[in-house]
Amino acid sequence: MPENSRDDDSSDRPEDEFRDMLREFLAGNGEIDPAQLAGAAGLPDDPAVVAQLIAQLQNALQSSGDGVNWGLALEQAKAIAARTSVPSLPAERSQLEQSLHVASLWLDEVTEIGGLTTEPRLMSRQEWVEATMPVWTQLAEPVATSIANSLTNVLQESAPEEMDDMIAGASQVMRNVGGTLFAMQLGQVVGQLSSEAVSGGDIGIPLLEGAEAAVVPQNMLAFGAGLDIPVDQVQLYLSVRELAHARLFRHARWLRLQLLTSITEFARGIHIDTERLERLASDFDPANPEELRNAMSSGVLIPPKTDEQLAALERLETTLALIEGWVDLVTAEATTRLPSSGAIAETVRRRRASGGPAESAFATLVGLELRPRRLREATAMWQAVTDAVGMDARDALWSHPDLVPVASDIDDPTALIARITAGPPEPDEFDRALEDLLDDESGDRPTE
Repeated sequence: MPENSRDDDSSDRPEDEFRDMLREFLAGNGEIDPAQLAGAAGLPDDPAVVAQLIAQLQNALQSSGDGVNWGLALEQAKAIAARTSVPSLPAERSQLEQSLHVASLWLDEVTEIGGLTTEPRLMSRQEWVEATMPVWTQLAEPVATSIANSLTNVLQESAPEEMDDMIAGASQVMRNVGGTLFAMQLGQVVGQLSSEAVSGGDIGIPLLEGAEAAVVPQNMLAFGAGLDIPVDQVQLYLSVRELAHARLFRHARWLRLQLLTSITEFARGIHIDTERLERLASDFDPANPEELRNAMSSGVLIPPKTDEQLAALERLETTLALIEGWVDLVTAEATTRLPSSGAIAETVRRRRASGGPAESAFATLVGLELRPRRLREATAMWQAVTDAVGMDARDALWSHPDLVPVASDIDDPTALIARITAGPPEPDEFDRALEDLLDDESGDRPTE
């Protein structure tokens, strides 16, 4: 068969016909302006962003992959971070390094949980994006998969019969297009977060591998700019918080995996309201994409949480509150020398309770708010435990998942204090084997 005949045959495939239709749309030869699609997807009204979206969607039409291009999300986030990134001056870095050193000494006085084995990192906004993106993609992946599946199903169910072959053959194309849109949305959110987060643990979850500590000097300065407090006090307080957070996750090596696994499992239960999506598709007005934009940005396509999800969310919020409450208490104890410690602490608590714009956007994107809603109560519980049994017994509760307080302990720590006073149970054979394995992996096993 002549080669040109083979090419002619391949161009008649339904998926190629669908690709050609999308190419016409991206070239502006359709009812919908690609800039309106960018706006409907929640992307900014920026010619550069629209041009990038069109280029990436065109690449998606050629891609043989299936799903979200996470590399695009990283590229987008780093580009956004770079626009507002300002290098820190040597004097600023030196001051922060000194603050971190003092913070470590102060923490040694109030907790038996040991220091870090690596020096804290001073990150630019782009470096923060690159270091934290693996966790953001892990949290977002289940929702991205649900969106891709729902989009394909809606197209198959709502298309006229004469288009069945086209839609069936083009499902991978649509998954790639949907994945590209999602990747750019995630990149926008993480890029914006890079201008809000002051450190690696600022969001409340362990975003860095290996229980590292890191601060973003530019964002630390911005945090203190609106406060009538000396900048050195702000830096010291935030340094103590970051080191306390990193120390906890290094000490309780099981905690990071448990927390991220719980969040991922919750996210896997999220699905898209296909009926709502079908109504949007059938009623869509190309000249007025506002309804689609609102649906994408408000989270209405994610239906109300099930009873199982609500229970899982309550457990997650309890764990986050326990972590943040412990960090809050230890930080307060370590910063008693700072005259403005209380004022800075209140600012941090309010900021964590409300979340910044980018954090809210991430919550909408994946249907999950990472907020410790019972932070004050958890802090009060840790204070009661400290007063009753001391910091050593308090911190020993993080040595095993079975010892960690639960929601009822936050309500009333009396029973928890009684259990601590009675003494911990002896570890069984499995627990000892697990501890040995973790020691081997972390290099903490003593040499003989």
